[in-house]
Amino acid sequence: MLRTILSISGKPGLYKLISQGKNMLILEALDETKKRFPAYGHDKVISLGDIAMYTDDEEVALGEVLEAVKTKENGAVASIDYKKASAAELQAFMAEVLPTYDRDRVHNSDIKKLIQWYNILVSNGITEFVAAEEEEATEE
Repeated sequence: MLRTILSISGKPGLYKLISQGKNMLILEALDETKKRFPAYGHDKVISLGDIAMYTDDEEVALGEVLEAVKTKENGAVASIDYKKASAAELQAFMAEVLPTYDRDRVHNSDIKKLIQWYNILVSNGITEFVAAEEEEATEE
C-alpha cells in the first residue's frame, strides 16, 4: 500500500499515485482538498515504501515503523502534537515506537515528519502499512 503513497521534496503533505502519463505522474493530495495535479521528472518524488529509518543494527522499513506507531496509538491519530513537542518529548516518543533507533542519524525533524505522515495516513483511512506477504516472510 505504501508504494502508491508519495512524498514530494519541497511540498508539504503526502500524495496518492492515481495514474502515469508520458513523462509525468498524476497525483492526488491526501488532504481535504483531494486536488489532482501532475508531477514531472524534475520533481523529487519518493514512495513511502522506499523509505527506511536508521537503527543501531540496520535500517527498518518505514512501513514497520508506522505499524509500531499504530500499535502504540491503538490505530488512532498520534497523541503527541509534533508541532509543539519538545526535543525530549519527540525522542521519548520515538524510543517507545522504535527502541533501537539511531539517536545520531534520526533527527527531531525526521520524527516530526514520521508523526505528521502517520496522522495524514490514519485520517485518510490508510492503516495497512505492511503488506501481508511481507508479514508472512518476517514471521518465518
